[in-house]
Order: sequence, then structure tokens, then C-alpha cells
Amino acid sequence: MLKPSILAVLLAVLLAASLPLSVQAQDKGADTVVATVNGTPITLGEMIVMKQAASQDPQMAEMGDGALYEIMLDQLIQQTAVADAGQENAGVRAQLEIQRRNTLAAAAITEVTKNQPTDEEIQAAYDKLFAAEEPATEYSAAHILVDTEEKAREIKAQLDGGADFGTLAEQSSTGPSGPNKGDLGWFSADQMVKPFADAVSAMEKGQISDPVQTEFGWHVIKLNDTRLREAPALDEVRDQISQMVLRDKVQAEIERLTSEATVEKVEGIDPALMNKTELLEAQ
Repeated sequence: MLKPSILAVLLAVLLAASLPLSVQAQDKGADTVVATVNGTPITLGEMIVMKQAASQDPQMAEMGDGALYEIMLDQLIQQTAVADAGQENAGVRAQLEIQRRNTLAAAAITEVTKNQPTDEEIQAAYDKLFAAEEPATEYSAAHILVDTEEKAREIKAQLDGGADFGTLAEQSSTGPSGPNKGDLGWFSADQMVKPFADAVSAMEKGQISDPVQTEFGWHVIKLNDTRLREAPALDEVRDQISQMVLRDKVQAEIERLTSEATVEKVEGIDPALMNKTELLEAQ
């Protein structure tokens, strides 16, 4: 009679051998084959990549692993079966090569973005953006926009005679702010075209301008108020600054790799050849 310990080992071996492939694959890698189609393998790695993409779809993200596994495997089986019927030509090879390089480039960039910006890097970037910045003046104004100087002067005369600015803006302004009594909200001078900005910056609070011409037409402007815009606190813009630092790191890495690459441009290629799409049909 076998010793219990040996019997237990044999039972374990037999049980493992009888387990379905999906269970055994748990201890295997991305190259584990989960199905074949006409001899072409579909791997666990492909399933993992597909699940990562599916996670962007809210409906797919809510599915259990079992249901999602079956759906994705069926999709990959269909894709593989249809791909077998496809004919490879110069165009297909070009697309595959571009996709291959895109995937490798994305992997390289992912390595750069794994290390999030440090507090020191964020502070340095914040200081560069805001530390030396003087408080900027912001303006709250309304305007009435018309297409001729004559109309603008008629409106100015009515306003000088005591007419309500908001009412005239609703009645006469052709600009999108007309239905809102001409109100433009708060803005800085650099957000407006120069003639408009110059006029507003020279006005006093409550003043109504003479007609001002811009590329959009003729404006009659009322300055409601001004204020100084202080630099935002670091905590208010930390996330944006962090993203900016990360983008700068990515761009720097792209420029470094490109500058260190051996690049040889072939001379004499006619740019018009890019229009010859029939070249892609070559086998």
C-alpha cells in the first residue's frame, strides 16, 4: 500500500492534469496560448492587452472577468480567422510597420512617465511661470457691436441721453453677447484684439467709449470694473504644473533620442510620389 504522502502527491498530479487550460495558465506568462485558429496562436498577452483597451469602455469595465474573457476571445478568434483571408501587400506591410513603431515608441514614452514629477520639480516649474509675474489687470466690460460707424454713433448718442446700455445691447448688438446685455465677463487685455484692448485699458470705471473699430465691426464699450489678477497658489495649479513637467520630460526625451539617432535622408525622392497610392498595391 502506498504511503499517504505519496498518494497525496499522485492525487495532486492527477488533479492538476485534469484541470482546464485556463486554470493551469495562471502560472504561465504572456506567451501562453489560449486558442489557435488555423494554426495561428492567440496568447494570454493578447488577451491582457485587449482587456486594457476594453477598460476604457464603461460597459466592458463593469463585466466580470469570465464574461469578458469569452467575449474578447471570440473577438480575437474572429479577427484571426478574417486576417487569414487578408492579402499582404506593400500597403499592409507599411501599416504594420508604422503600428509596430508606434507601439514601441509608446512603450518608450511610458517608461519616461512612470516617474512622476517631484515636489522640487513642480516648485521650480511654478516659480518659472509665476514667481516673477506681475499682477495683471483684468477688465469687466460690456459692448454693443454694429456693422457701421454711423450706427455706433447713433447708439452712443442714445446712451449719452440716458438710454439703458443692456437694453440697447439686446436690441442692437450683432455680437454673441447681445442677448446677455452685451456682457463680456472678465478678461485680460491680451484676450482681446488690440483696438478693443487699447480702448478698454484707457477707460475709467463706468465710462462708455466712443465708437471703436476692429476687424469684427464697430463697438461701443462700457467698462464695468477692473481688478488685479494675482498668481494662483501652487496647490491650485499643482496638477496642471505636474502635467506640464511630465510633458516637458517626454519632449526632452524625444529630442534626445532623435538627436542621438543616426539619420540619413535619401536625396532625390520626388514628394509627388506620396500621391501614387497604387504603389501600395504591390505584392
